[in-house]
Formats: sequence, C-alpha cells, structure tokens
Amino acid sequence: MIQIRQENPSDHLEVFKVVEAAFKNLAISDQTEQFLVERLRKSESFIPELSLVAEKEGEIVGHILLTKIKIVNPKESFDSLALAPVSVKPSFQNQGIGGQLIRASHQVAKELGYQSIVLLGHENYYPRFGYEWTSKYGIELPFDAPEQNCMVVELVKDGLKGVSGMVEYDKAFFM
Repeated sequence: MIQIRQENPSDHLEVFKVVEAAFKNLAISDQTEQFLVERLRKSESFIPELSLVAEKEGEIVGHILLTKIKIVNPKESFDSLALAPVSVKPSFQNQGIGGQLIRASHQVAKELGYQSIVLLGHENYYPRFGYEWTSKYGIELPFDAPEQNCMVVELVKDGLKGVSGMVEYDKAFFM
C-alpha cells in the first residue's frame, strides 16, 4: 500500500537519495535533479503542499515537485506550475507509483487554484495523464527541446483558454 503525503523537512535527505537513484542511470539526465530539488525548495517558486512523497511501509520510495512558473506574452502573464522532477526508487519503478504521485499532485494543485502544469518529459509517459504538446497552445519553453517532450496539461476545463507565451522558470532551474 502506497501512501502519498506532503514532504516535510525531515524527509529531505531521503528524498535527495530517491531522486539521485531515480536519475542515476538515465541517459537523458545530467544526474543533477537532486540538486535542483534542493535549490527549488529554497526558491520563491516553492509551494510546500506540492512537494509530495510516496511511502511504502514507512520508506520513502518516490517524490514529485511542482513549483510556480509564469507563461508570459507581450500583453499578459499567466500563473502556472512546472512539474520537475518526478522520481521513484529504481526497485519500485514500473509499479504505478509515479502515476499515483502525478495524479495526487494534480489534485492538490487544482485544490490550490492552479489551472495548468508544464513539463519537459518523456513523450510516451505523460500523455496518459492528459499532457499535450505545448505548441498546441502557443506555449514555448525558454530552451531548445524536441517538441514532443514539451508538454502541458489543463487541470480544469478551459484552464489554458487564451493562454500563450513563453514559460518563465525560477532562476533555480538554471543554476
């Protein structure tokens, strides 16, 4: 039985290890996601309620983090969230834990009033959770990435209606 709950400060070291292990052998990773999580926790974009852990029998086996971003065009600015990263210990992968974390984070984000989430991720994994290409909405990411990996999801009906522009990430993403 997996329990999803808000991360607390005493979880930080264990979460660091989970994130590090999850990305250690991933070719598309620079293996620094655990440091990104630490920087984001200290940033203005951090939302404690959207840093969630998955526990199994008291052991932290997964983590997800959503942080504040903006989608900006010359006329308007829209609040949104970035999903980065979602991590599951290798020995617990392919058991649906990542999906549970994603669905739980979507629910909490919706309860907090957010309407969308942007991510850079695997083109075959995230669409099952409703993610679509950002290009469909005229949303751009501020770095070069294949179109099929740049995705967004509406948390509420018409959550992206009229939204377009460039994603502005917290500077912690680029340190």
